[in-house]
Amino acid sequence: MEVVNDYMQHLHGSGLYPDKFICHQKHGNRVEIEEASTGRRHQVLTFCTNDVLGLAQADMVKQAAVDAIMQYGTSNSSCSVLSGRIDLHRQLEAEISQFKHLPHTHLFLNAWMALQALMDGFCHLAMPVPGFRHTRETIIFTDVLNHGCIISAVVNAGNRSGKLFGHSPKVRVKAYRHCDMDDLARKVKRYARPDDRIMVISDAVFSMDGDIVPLPQMLDVMAQYPGSLVVMDEAHASGAIGPQGEGIYDHFGITPQSVIERGIVPIIMTTFSKFAGSAGAAISAPSRELIDLLDVSPTSIGTISLPPPVTAAALESIRQVRQHPEKVQKLQANTRYLRSRLTEAGFEAIGETNVIPVILPEDISPKAFARCLMEEFGLWVSPIWFIAKPRLRITANVLHTKEEMDRLVNAMILVRERLGASLVQCTA
Repeated sequence: MEVVNDYMQHLHGSGLYPDKFICHQKHGNRVEIEEASTGRRHQVLTFCTNDVLGLAQADMVKQAAVDAIMQYGTSNSSCSVLSGRIDLHRQLEAEISQFKHLPHTHLFLNAWMALQALMDGFCHLAMPVPGFRHTRETIIFTDVLNHGCIISAVVNAGNRSGKLFGHSPKVRVKAYRHCDMDDLARKVKRYARPDDRIMVISDAVFSMDGDIVPLPQMLDVMAQYPGSLVVMDEAHASGAIGPQGEGIYDHFGITPQSVIERGIVPIIMTTFSKFAGSAGAAISAPSRELIDLLDVSPTSIGTISLPPPVTAAALESIRQVRQHPEKVQKLQANTRYLRSRLTEAGFEAIGETNVIPVILPEDISPKAFARCLMEEFGLWVSPIWFIAKPRLRITANVLHTKEEMDRLVNAMILVRERLGASLVQCTA
């Protein structure tokens, strides 16, 4: 612990440790928060929530969660393959399958566990079976800016629990340059061997850059390798892009079935913590066999199933999205408006989605900038400096008004002028 204590002392002393806040109540985008370190409270307008469609506070979603508690209690108290599966699970899986146009879906507690299960299942076939010998190696190609849950899963894919118990063949991982399909093509051609099982995995919308994977070009590359898997993490795509909010395939006007017809296996991970007012994740696939394989992966067998209120909230949220695509259209209109206002004001707003990263001049600290916005203007945005290139991470959502978005941009102009001129230094 001496090393840990010494490190943390230096981390706190450097000012790099993130500020922590405790939320006391929410009314739309109006939030009361408490500074964990000082106890000070702020009434703020948030631009950092991932509740992009406002469904976490929607009456119908909250009531669905309450009804599920009354019917099933707060927990299923077991994993799904034992006694932990309820009818709400089956309904949610069916709803997601229709939403993503893939016939088979399996639920997980979160995205990290879903991807671990996918690696265990696909790469190592989950468990040894008498009389069956797994001999083919797997090679995985991953975007260098993929989310941490993807990186964690793929870099450990060679020594996950399936490898430990199944003595399965080697898993190789190669990174390609961000959204560079020419580089992907070169890497696949160079490293994939004739008998390899090939997987390409990518965020659909990148959580720190707000940009979108060039899926059509990726599919053109992978069509040259029949049987390859293309895995899309749609955490920030579901409910946010595409005319119906169905995600990356909807955005490009491509159907998963057309991908299958090209000899590619499309896999989609859906998460519920952004668009669906809940928590948890799901893997959808064209093959029942793959989903059954995930069901007996160590991640599924050794973990409690998705709790009833969480399941019900996700189910009702997805139903609301499918029944009311105008929510998605309003989100996209807000995104366009806020991005245009930031650009007009001279800010470097990168990407193209409702995740709006703003790159600041090198001499301005994102942490100090965000602190000024909160202290002086009652605006809450996320400063990023410890997991990506320093920036402000702003998220537009369906509940924001034009007046609120104007208020944010006007405040950012003032803070930029003050910090840039070193006239005011808010407490960091």
